[in-house]
Amino acid sequence: MKKLYTSIKDFIRKHQLDALKEVALFIIITLAIHITWRIWQTQFNYAPIREQMYGLMTMMAKEVYRESVWIISGMIDIVRVDETMYMYFPNKAIMYVNNSCSGLKQLIQFTLLMLIFPGPWKKKLWFIPLGILVMHFTNIFRMVGLGVVMNNWPYQWDFFHDNIFRFIFYVVIFALWVWWVERIRRNAS
Repeated sequence: MKKLYTSIKDFIRKHQLDALKEVALFIIITLAIHITWRIWQTQFNYAPIREQMYGLMTMMAKEVYRESVWIISGMIDIVRVDETMYMYFPNKAIMYVNNSCSGLKQLIQFTLLMLIFPGPWKKKLWFIPLGILVMHFTNIFRMVGLGVVMNNWPYQWDFFHDNIFRFIFYVVIFALWVWWVERIRRNAS
């Protein structure tokens, strides 16, 4: 096993693949967090902190809903908005913001990634809250984008929700991580 590790390490050094090593670490950490989250969510229903998780997701979803409605209502003439987290559009389309729209999983995923990934703790103390703020704004952008899709192309909503806007979260997490590795952590070394 040690021989395999040494040969991999020599191969990485010989071909100058250190960046690939960090990307592989990013992928491994991100997948481990995602798989652990899915198991915790589906098999254990967030035990032992179920009530706290649902409360936090509800609170965050309401905030994302409120902020998204504020922006969307300036862009689109939303017919009616109510406290049940539904947006009613002029074309009779309806968009519901549920707890899964809170972005909590992505915030936790980003935070855990940054806590696990090597780097100076002093820099992590300001970078993690900044990243959480960026992720929150990304989620609002996602909701606004989905609102525009719902208003203009309601039959394309599933495609945009599942394939475009969900993917944007992970692009932003990756971009924040690249910023961390290339600018913040490297400058601290």
